[in-house]
Amino acid sequence: MPKGYLTTHVLDTARGLPAAGVKIALYKVSGNSHRKIAETETNEDGRTDAPILPQGKFAAGTYELVFFAGDYLRATAQAGAEPLFLDQIPIRFGMADPEAHYHVPLLLSAYGYSTYRGS
Repeated sequence: MPKGYLTTHVLDTARGLPAAGVKIALYKVSGNSHRKIAETETNEDGRTDAPILPQGKFAAGTYELVFFAGDYLRATAQAGAEPLFLDQIPIRFGMADPEAHYHVPLLLSAYGYSTYRGS
């Protein structure tokens, strides 16, 4: 059984706080096909309560995390005028090592974001 797994978290860089209550969906991508395999929400620490893709469910391939940032920005009065500059933020990435811990965080503000492969 593979020991690899995937975690994520969201930090609100404008407020300098973890972003609680951000809905996140995980999709397995194959060509133009997307299949949702998980959905969760961040806790008070901006993290998910469990890995979004736990050990035993890991499979190498291409994935996409979709962060529903617009809902969070509206809830925290940071949204600005509609339509929002950032609403749903997709991050597509590959996972190849079935033994690795992949961590894909989102650093978020109303007008920008960044990500990286964390540890």
